[in-house]
Amino acid sequence: MVSQVRSAIAWVYQNSKKLGLDDNRIYVSAHSSGAHLAACTLITDWVKDFGLPADILKGAFLCSGMYDLRGPRLSARSSYVKFDDPMEEELSPQRHVNKINTPIILAYGTQETPEFQRQAIEFASTLELAGKQVELIVGHEYNHYEIRETFANPYGLAGKAILSQMKLS
Repeated sequence: MVSQVRSAIAWVYQNSKKLGLDDNRIYVSAHSSGAHLAACTLITDWVKDFGLPADILKGAFLCSGMYDLRGPRLSARSSYVKFDDPMEEELSPQRHVNKINTPIILAYGTQETPEFQRQAIEFASTLELAGKQVELIVGHEYNHYEIRETFANPYGLAGKAILSQMKLS
């Protein structure tokens, strides 16, 4: 799935002119498992893997995701999501912050499970310690599903942050 998301972003960039899009304004925004997938695109070597500029992604809004797969791998999910040590390493963006050159906004809700909260806080801290551009937003009283609903509202927690990051507010 990570490969498919990376290929989709490359396709958008490569076809942006035909689509009437500005290839200098590609952002990713995602929630939950999608936030993990989007975070993996931030550690992509766009030059080596796709022959594209290193900075094709101009920003990311990642909400309620998993950024180090050790936790999910130790959970009950391991009974139906199978991955080995190399996959865990490769697909844990928090372990590869040196590859990230995109401004990131991370968000989570205070009514989410402790693991979602921990993952966002630790990823933000790791990014900050590495000198990366990161902002952490806390959605007070939002659970994992309610916070997702704020994406569609320009005044909501996510919608407002995304529009601001894109300089559209």
